[in-house]
Amino acid sequence: METETKPKSKTIAIQGGYGAFHEIAAIKYFGDENIEIVPRNTFKDLFQALKKGIVDFGITAIENSLAGSILPNYSLLLESRMKIIGEIYLRIKQNLVALPGQKIQDIKEVYSHPMAILQCQSFFDDYPKIKLVDSVDTALSAKMIADEQLTGIAAIASDLAAKKYKLEIVAEQIETNKMNYTRFLILQNINGSTVSNENANKASLSFALAHQIGSLSKILSIFSFHDINLSKIQSMPIIGKDWEYQFYVDVEIADYQRYLHALSAINPFTSGVHILGEYTSGRKLLD
Repeated sequence: METETKPKSKTIAIQGGYGAFHEIAAIKYFGDENIEIVPRNTFKDLFQALKKGIVDFGITAIENSLAGSILPNYSLLLESRMKIIGEIYLRIKQNLVALPGQKIQDIKEVYSHPMAILQCQSFFDDYPKIKLVDSVDTALSAKMIADEQLTGIAAIASDLAAKKYKLEIVAEQIETNKMNYTRFLILQNINGSTVSNENANKASLSFALAHQIGSLSKILSIFSFHDINLSKIQSMPIIGKDWEYQFYVDVEIADYQRYLHALSAINPFTSGVHILGEYTSGRKLLD
């Protein structure tokens, strides 16, 4: 009698520990069946795991609606040549978590990622005696408390992290702004510099421009002429080249052929257009 072969799990590298918001985003995007989360301490480690073929996919935060762009990740994306195959927007719900039985008046220190602390600053304004300490990750801060059984210490983390490490939520949804979203990119190591996707309605591009009068204006005019809407534009200086900038733009694709014509038209005015990915625009998840 033949036995059914279980589908191979998709391995997904995330930044941070189990229970991090990256894991929640991965579950929301891929589903929670047949996926294996592979934690990495840093974003650089995440990209290396993907590049070396250790994992099938990577998922990385790229911007937050309150704190803005995560600039180093743009450089990692360009340098690694990993391709964006999708995106997802996750509502970030921050919680104050600690060992069972701990109350807010027991807490002397709170550990979390600097961005999480920034997102919850108004809550802690009411508790000036609590010391806020930066750490590498929200979930790893929760894990530290559980592993070392630390009393008087709390972390800012997700409800998933609290559940995984058997911590209690001392205060829930302590983020200042409830419209707090993080955009995550889904990455894959695809051979070849160009992978076309005629069903895509969004693309992420990168190109370099010299510091010359009207150089960016020309690019924007070409996109406008071809009815291409830019949903994001980000610039970063190119190290070692004075007053030259690398631009990262997200464009909406209504007509794929017009999009290709626009790319051809801007190419002579840049030092090379890199297609970081063509994909379907992501959903905005409230939970």
